[in-house]
Amino acid sequence: MTLRLAAAQIACRPGDVATNLAAHRAVLARARDRGIDLIVFPELSLTDYESRPDTATLARRADAAELRDLAAAGRGLVAVVGFIERAPDGAIHNAAAILADGRVVAIHRKLNLPSYGALVEGEFYRPGDAVDTIDTGAGRLATLICADTWNPALPWLAALGGAEILAVPIASARGAVAEAFDSRDGWRVNLRHTALTYGLPIVMANHCGRRGGLDFWGGSTILDASGRVLAEAGDGPDLIVAEFDPADGLAARRRLPTIRDADPDRIAALLAAHRGRTAPVP
Repeated sequence: MTLRLAAAQIACRPGDVATNLAAHRAVLARARDRGIDLIVFPELSLTDYESRPDTATLARRADAAELRDLAAAGRGLVAVVGFIERAPDGAIHNAAAILADGRVVAIHRKLNLPSYGALVEGEFYRPGDAVDTIDTGAGRLATLICADTWNPALPWLAALGGAEILAVPIASARGAVAEAFDSRDGWRVNLRHTALTYGLPIVMANHCGRRGGLDFWGGSTILDASGRVLAEAGDGPDLIVAEFDPADGLAARRRLPTIRDADPDRIAALLAAHRGRTAPVP
């Protein structure tokens, strides 16, 4: 069975949930017509990525009408949609909803909240506390949001959980980390390393366009389980699609058995032995 994977590099409008919802619906209709199995939207796609979001207005429950609407619109495929979540305990999270079978089947809450350069997420969101993998019609799926993938432990945990495909919604802008940091090239290295190391195909979806002082470079990318680029977007709105055979992922994980040989108990022992010995953070 061959899977059709897609990344939706849509043009979002800051804080305009109604307009962004309509854009999602339009793309989902196109995806269904094209027989897409899995589609990934950018980080916080329902609200757009804002450095200082109005969370009181923009936060939604996991059972919000907008998410139910998109789940129904995408019936027959798996979709990963970004939103600001108001959790049952009142905490605010940078989150992604995984939609399948006409409903919200899982929520991933971003764990690694960047607070450096122009990024201030730690002031607005509470970090998540889990890396989950779920069985879907597109295979066993894990979702990591943007900076999550830059913490080496988190893709490792996703792979340990048996992930067969990785969805990576991001919001990466030029100069957001530092003027001297090449975000686009950094993401190419990051994604290729993760895909190759763990034998995981990856669907990464980024924002595009300038707004709010941020210049999003686009470049949404689909990679196979050996780290080869199957499709890549430019710097404007786009819907990229690639076909992937899950048997190729299984072969890649057998050829380079990183997770088979991971020995998490030994890593836990090493972490315990090194506790308190970490170097000071500059």
